[in-house]
Amino acid sequence: MMTLVYSRIAVLLIAITLDLIIGDPQNPLHPIRLIGNLIALGTRIYRKAEVKKPIAQYLWGMALTTFLITSVFALVYLITLVLYNLNLLAGIIGEAIICYFLIATKSLKVESMKVHDALLADDLVLARANLAMIVGRDTDQLDQASVTKAAVETIAENLSDGVIAPLIYMAIGGAPLGMAYKVVNTLDSMIGYKTEEFLFFGRFAAQFDDLLNLLPARFSALMLIIASALLRTDTSAAIRIFRRDRLNHASPNSAQTESVVAGALGLQLGGDTSYHGQMVSKPTIGDDSNPARIEHIVIANRLMYAATLCSLLLIVASALLTGAAISLLFPTWLPTI
Repeated sequence: MMTLVYSRIAVLLIAITLDLIIGDPQNPLHPIRLIGNLIALGTRIYRKAEVKKPIAQYLWGMALTTFLITSVFALVYLITLVLYNLNLLAGIIGEAIICYFLIATKSLKVESMKVHDALLADDLVLARANLAMIVGRDTDQLDQASVTKAAVETIAENLSDGVIAPLIYMAIGGAPLGMAYKVVNTLDSMIGYKTEEFLFFGRFAAQFDDLLNLLPARFSALMLIIASALLRTDTSAAIRIFRRDRLNHASPNSAQTESVVAGALGLQLGGDTSYHGQMVSKPTIGDDSNPARIEHIVIANRLMYAATLCSLLLIVASALLTGAAISLLFPTWLPTI
């Protein structure tokens, strides 16, 4: 059992080290891009079928989601099984490389800092364009303060599903479960919209994504509160706004982390937002205590990194304690790698 625990910890540490050093590679063979291509193919098949009834649309979406999860999980499981059967080192390195593709810590910082740098150079047009690469909202009419808040908001929101949730699922089930989680997460980002086309077709994926992120989002919020204390931001406000505004979002999970960051920085996030030319009414998160400043993007990234480190330490400690406890309680029948 402890061999499994040690190898899983090694996989996590190697994967996140690769991410922090190299970042997310952009190439056509990126696993998440390949998954996106499969989702796009499934969506094209759905469109050609011209499904009319809402229940049929929902079942199509459920079938696509289930097929992709099981297929990707099985494929990654098979790959890791072959690697571990070669030898333990090959298994650890191969699985770590797969897991590395699932973490977005550095890429989130790099992309948000492009917005920061453009604002610092007083190039609002470029800042809007850079922001459009990491958010789904319309950016062409945003002023400097709104651009800054949007960048902070996306850092806070993506900390959970882009960094901490993958770490949690990889710690539990290795690369196969981590990749299965990213399938659901990618499905939600591509078809989980409340538009006429995707309202029923993408609903199962959106609901499943909400379910998978229930615990990681709340765990991420706790890690952000700890990070806020470590970085000496306004921790009392972070806790207060979290308790008050953590459900101020259509998703049960997004405002969990956003509320902590909003409180820690004294910003008001959320509010009415334009998507594809249509204004969507959204509740606000946080109090407008401080004017949005460009350096808030830097502080948000520091909070993200500190929360990631806290999460990693706690996950590793939990794995060691759990493995030791199980080994003591059930020493005779546990499998080894």
